[in-house]
Amino acid sequence: MTNPVHLKWQAPRFSSLLARGRRLETLFQLVLLGPLTLGLLALAGVGHRWVDVLFQFTAPVLLLTAGLTAVLIVARLKAAALCGLAATIALALAVAPQWFPGSATPRPGSPLVRLYSANLWALNTDVEAIEASIAAADADIVVLVELGDAPAARLDRMLAAWPHRVATPRIDRPSGAARSIIASRWPLTAIRDRPDGLHAVGATIRTPIGPLNVLGVHLTRPWPFQEQWGQISQTMALDAVVSDLTGPVVVAGDFNSVSTARIGRQIRRDIGLFPAPGLPGTWPSTVPPVFGVTIDQVYRSPDLAFVSRRLGRPTGSDHRPVVTELTLAAD
Repeated sequence: MTNPVHLKWQAPRFSSLLARGRRLETLFQLVLLGPLTLGLLALAGVGHRWVDVLFQFTAPVLLLTAGLTAVLIVARLKAAALCGLAATIALALAVAPQWFPGSATPRPGSPLVRLYSANLWALNTDVEAIEASIAAADADIVVLVELGDAPAARLDRMLAAWPHRVATPRIDRPSGAARSIIASRWPLTAIRDRPDGLHAVGATIRTPIGPLNVLGVHLTRPWPFQEQWGQISQTMALDAVVSDLTGPVVVAGDFNSVSTARIGRQIRRDIGLFPAPGLPGTWPSTVPPVFGVTIDQVYRSPDLAFVSRRLGRPTGSDHRPVVTELTLAAD
């Protein structure tokens, strides 16, 4: 027989647990409004500087939101789970063009060109890791930005297999002296560097697919870390450089922007270049690549096609290197 006193004791306890559950669900709903808003703003293409910095992190936020939503579904917190599903869908639609941008169809029988590109971090002194990473990629063309003094002192040894080179002058900066370099297995001709505020190195390389224009760039960090128009003006300068080139173009380096944020959209819209897939991420190298942000990019002109894209071995930098294979696009 049930004890009435026991029932009276259980009722308030159940009500208290129910109230706590409702408060917890409300809390999760409020938390998930952030990712949902981020996804909707990204889908709308809002390019204001105040939110563009946040758009760089849509991919890791998507993964965290999807994980939290799965937990909410298992916990049967229905209202919060629905909010999580909405946020996950909005973020997934915003991130999809970054991870799967699509590519031109490779021309049958066209030779492959393998490109290694990396931000080495100016203060990085792990020359052995840098050398091992470049050697493991076995690339035809090497593009390095933020090459510091330590690896620069051993450049001839490190790039012995890539004897054709062009480099920018050494630049003294508070964050460490650096320069950029393009090294190739094949002969090249330097592309004139312009006093336009864009830190870039360029060369036209005589490859098996014909003359290939290769640019290595390093855009400034986004506002509020640097002046708000820095990236935009540098991308406009890149547009002017590319416009003067004839033939296929590859632009690789540290853009400090994912391909779906303001600068990535500007590159696609104004310059007509297309990004390599952005999964897994490249920065920071201290987190698993799946949670990384792909700010180290490779862009191609429409007459080229990406065949593959992967991350290279660690270099000791806070950025991961990118290894891409390209060829001519089918007509």
